[in-house]
Amino acid sequence: MSTLTYPEAGSTRLGPLPDGYHHLHHRTRIGHGRADFEAAGAAITEFRMHRVSGTRVRASAPRAEPGASVRVALGAGPFRLTAPCRVVWAEYGPERIGFAYGTLPRHPECGEECFVAELADDGTVTFTVMAFSRPARWYTRIAGPFVPVAQRWYARRLGRTLRRIVREGHAPQE
Repeated sequence: MSTLTYPEAGSTRLGPLPDGYHHLHHRTRIGHGRADFEAAGAAITEFRMHRVSGTRVRASAPRAEPGASVRVALGAGPFRLTAPCRVVWAEYGPERIGFAYGTLPRHPECGEECFVAELADDGTVTFTVMAFSRPARWYTRIAGPFVPVAQRWYARRLGRTLRRIVREGHAPQE
């Protein structure tokens, strides 16, 4: 089993995020009520949110569990970017469901990213992506300021995808 490429494993669970990295924090409202929360949690932890958003995901487990390996791939052909990760924590609570994965050797970045659905007291369901990262490969160092822009774009895309998954989960069945 490969070793994580950073020492601060688990820092995305409750924060604070470690110094020396680019920080990402994106939060969006995706629904309301327990049914929306549970649908969102399942889509996140079963990697469905990633797949529906257009990301290829290979995982060693059907849902996020600590120690599971995850290989994420974006793009196509010679422009495909593959990112090996390992799930560092997973939470399946009554008001919070999600997980984080950390980078393994050969990942373009070094750091950790979490994906969490939360159910507030008023019934609001939110989705949060929180991450800390820095370049780990020559091409991500060259990309410089483009990488955080791409990460924010991807976080927003995941939020829109999850909102759609939750909404479609309540569509009338024929």
